[in-house]
Amino acid sequence: MPEVTLLIPSRCTLGEGPLWDETKRVLYWSDIEAGELHAWTEATGQTRRIYSGPKVGGFTLEADGALALFRVNDYVRLGGDGQCTQSRPFHDEGSERFNDVTADPHGRVFAGTIGLSATSGGVFRYDPDGSSRLLFRGTGVSNGMGFSPDLRTFYWTCSTTGRIFAFDYAVETGEISNRRLIHQAQPANDIPDGLCMDTKGGFWSARWDGSRIVHHQADGTVDGALAIPALRPTSCCFGGEKFNQLFVTSARADEAPKELVGGGVFLVTGAGQGGPVKRSRLFC
Repeated sequence: MPEVTLLIPSRCTLGEGPLWDETKRVLYWSDIEAGELHAWTEATGQTRRIYSGPKVGGFTLEADGALALFRVNDYVRLGGDGQCTQSRPFHDEGSERFNDVTADPHGRVFAGTIGLSATSGGVFRYDPDGSSRLLFRGTGVSNGMGFSPDLRTFYWTCSTTGRIFAFDYAVETGEISNRRLIHQAQPANDIPDGLCMDTKGGFWSARWDGSRIVHHQADGTVDGALAIPALRPTSCCFGGEKFNQLFVTSARADEAPKELVGGGVFLVTGAGQGGPVKRSRLFC
């Protein structure tokens, strides 16, 4: 049976976006509301804050080891020296800020937003040549995304409606098509948030207000769930030497029962295996 332990008692207001760097053996995650990014080094067990500034709704690892931060009004490069450079503006009348992003095998970034209304948010694609395009609109809170191991399917989460969708994905062009609903969450306190893919083609979905992560088969069928001792798990990623450790971020909730911990990062063992994240090429 999978085992869950509290790895980092960080007490983040809104811990999000865990990302494992297999070369540095470092776990990154954000506290969106605090406008911070944190890093945990496996070798030492030490945690440090590596960024403080405008809210970071999502971020990717760049091919050169830097981070690409998607913030409120721009996206920037965060170098190893802790400095943000090469700011590129973002303005969308329907969006409040970026929320959850993912890179594809060619270094593109798929970036969702939080809408100013229940339907004004959207998903954008940023390409290494500097171009960008709106892929679709019609969401309030765009959330977890990922690509199937065979690179034929793109998954996307709409937290506003509690739905997870699949699209056909063309890896050479970055185009998505044939949108279809594969999961409708029930009840209202089981909101799908961030997700991560495993090597078998399934994926784990964190459930905001649900105190658990849920495992789905490739077609969306639920085939398992694991309790997390936090009211609001937010996202997850695989890491560790063999990518068989699952890191789960969470948000703090003052109204949560006393036996639950919020805002920390949890470690799950025995929950399957993933692979290295795909790296963006927006600044290198």
